[in-house]
Amino acid sequence: MRNTTRFPTVADQRYQLASGAATAVDLVQRSLRAIEDSQPSLNAFRVVLASSALADAAEADRRRADGDRAPLLGIPIAVKDDVDVVGVPTAFGTSGWVPAATADSEVVRRLRAAGAVIVGKTNTCEFGQWPFTSGPAFGHTRNPWSANHTPGGSSGGSAAAVAAGLVPAAIGSDGAGSVRIPAAWTNLVGIKPQRGRISTWPLPEAFNGITVNGVLAHTVADAALVLDAVSGNADGDLHKPAPISAFEAVGTAPGPLRVALSTRFPFTGFRATLDPQIRAALDRMGAQLSELGHTVVTGSPDYGLRLSWSFLSRSTSGLLDWAHRIGDGADLDPRTKANMRMGRVLSEQILRRARRHEAAAQRRVGAIFDAVDVVLAPTTAQPALRVDAFDKLGGLGTDRTMIAACPVTWPWNVLGWPSINIPAGFTDAGLPIGVQLMGPADSEPLLISLAAALEAVNGWHTRQPEAWWAPSA
Repeated sequence: MRNTTRFPTVADQRYQLASGAATAVDLVQRSLRAIEDSQPSLNAFRVVLASSALADAAEADRRRADGDRAPLLGIPIAVKDDVDVVGVPTAFGTSGWVPAATADSEVVRRLRAAGAVIVGKTNTCEFGQWPFTSGPAFGHTRNPWSANHTPGGSSGGSAAAVAAGLVPAAIGSDGAGSVRIPAAWTNLVGIKPQRGRISTWPLPEAFNGITVNGVLAHTVADAALVLDAVSGNADGDLHKPAPISAFEAVGTAPGPLRVALSTRFPFTGFRATLDPQIRAALDRMGAQLSELGHTVVTGSPDYGLRLSWSFLSRSTSGLLDWAHRIGDGADLDPRTKANMRMGRVLSEQILRRARRHEAAAQRRVGAIFDAVDVVLAPTTAQPALRVDAFDKLGGLGTDRTMIAACPVTWPWNVLGWPSINIPAGFTDAGLPIGVQLMGPADSEPLLISLAAALEAVNGWHTRQPEAWWAPSA
């Protein structure tokens, strides 16, 4: 018989700790056992920090005994392998030798200050470039909903860890959908916040401003609580938005809104077709919004053509910064090397032009918010791909396959605005479907409020996959 224990949420674990039903050491030991049991088959983690996690859990219990009530005190959390954890290499999906980080990144520092216990670093594809999580450094990370499918990427390890109940929440990063895509393919809430909401320090900005840190969790409330805990800036950050209260928005009614249901994809150079079952799920969510009292209209942002060049120049030239960070000891994928060559070409005039035109792009795309409050769109065009779909592809084949599956998330990275993936059901084959709520600058509270209302109707967090990765009971 498979393990059918209900997977933990942050809210569940906070209650256990507050009531005395469990200690932080208990929770972390359970998490570490679950990681150990799953790792040979699910393969969500690059590094497991068992010794330090148990020590931090014991310290959390001491803090609680002394009256500390930090929001994540004693909660096991995973972080993606693109953030620095002191004493651990930040390999970012690469193979070869990478030096250990000499200090925590700001997001890790804030997690620790909030009392979270970091149990490990999760797998990601090389430099976060693709919507899958595999590579020669660690093999394939698999989707908890189907061993034969990818959890997506690049935050696929974080998504798999949460979707499999190994941790109740995890930190990912999103440079072209890398939080939202794996959230869509694993039945999770995935928040890509406003640029600068969560610090990227020691990087003043990541990938020329397109990449932000984000949160994956089972529920909107869990994701909002973690978002509040890690939000804020270091002195050297280039982007410092005004503070918000994400968790407060969970219990706040959004009021009657105008919502644009969008199915138009931005220009990418390759053809992408929306899967009929994803289109049906999008329509169902639109109908639910109508039933909740919102006005739903058909409409799509005017993305234009220049936006794709802005994204390409920012993303490929950003690879050069990361290659410099990890040093000469890493062995890079030929596709990465090809993208870096493109980045060298685009990193001068085209990149500078892209940065100069950002405000114009925001005005052009943001014109839709003169008529509506929120855009509802598919998160991906296709359901999760086979776990080996990208294994033997060259650069052109990888790009073509990637864009066919995931053509629609990246514009919000160029614009720097918030977007949230919410679960929207399943395909006939049992693979999760997600849709995204997209708003203008600093609209996280509105998006979170609307997502919480949809969660109350759908109860997506009550569904969980059969634990095929766990040892038989």
